[in-house]
Amino acid sequence: MNGRLQGKVALITGAGSGLGKAVAQRFAAEGARVVVTDIADEAGRAVAAGIGEAAAFIHCDHTVSEQCNQAVAFALDRFGALDILHNNAGGPFTGSFETIDDELMERVLRVNLVGVLKMTRAALPALRQSATGNPAGACLLFTSSLQGLKAKPNFSLYTVAKHGIVGLVRSLALELAPQNIRVNAICPTVTETPMLQAFLPGMANDRDEAMKRFRSTIPLARMPEPEDIAAAALFLASDEARVITGVALPVDGGQMAM
Repeated sequence: MNGRLQGKVALITGAGSGLGKAVAQRFAAEGARVVVTDIADEAGRAVAAGIGEAAAFIHCDHTVSEQCNQAVAFALDRFGALDILHNNAGGPFTGSFETIDDELMERVLRVNLVGVLKMTRAALPALRQSATGNPAGACLLFTSSLQGLKAKPNFSLYTVAKHGIVGLVRSLALELAPQNIRVNAICPTVTETPMLQAFLPGMANDRDEAMKRFRSTIPLARMPEPEDIAAAALFLASDEARVITGVALPVDGGQMAM
């Protein structure tokens, strides 16, 4: 029985751990061949090795245009096409806005927004070519955040970047629709990943208290796991979502309904 991504090729940034790792594993389980990219070489290689022949790793810092171009070329050389780009890589930030110096401001925006722009630009020619042979289109997928749809104190710079991704999704969805390229974002709430530790100080100094506060804001009273985000990514990347574009999908246990 064929999987939901059978025969497709996906490139996933930041796939060495957390959400990206879960997405890479789920995509491969559904029949895709996966290019795992990360700046953490050992972790990225381990993810690709764990998947097996359907995956390959290449080092990629998505803030460097040349490395983005190399990653796309690697996908084409190794697997012959690129049908799905999942712009997942990013980094956390919490803290008072007044404490942000120029260097930190530029770094957070570069990692969470500018790098996403560069990788998207690099992948578009290959995605356009893929879209010509698939009636359901090629797929551009982004990991934004619930902070791309709402806001809370002490997350301002991160919120700026994630709102930027949602704006990009909506604009590109219209720009690329005539080329049969679908553009969507996943907007997870706080999720059980290694990055979680970096966000907890924005809620409370004590870890247990911070976790309690996070859970208290989720109507379903449970935090998403990486596999929950991967399931949402799978749907949006699959041909089942062939008429869905320009969407920023909350994966939040009901928080946006409040």
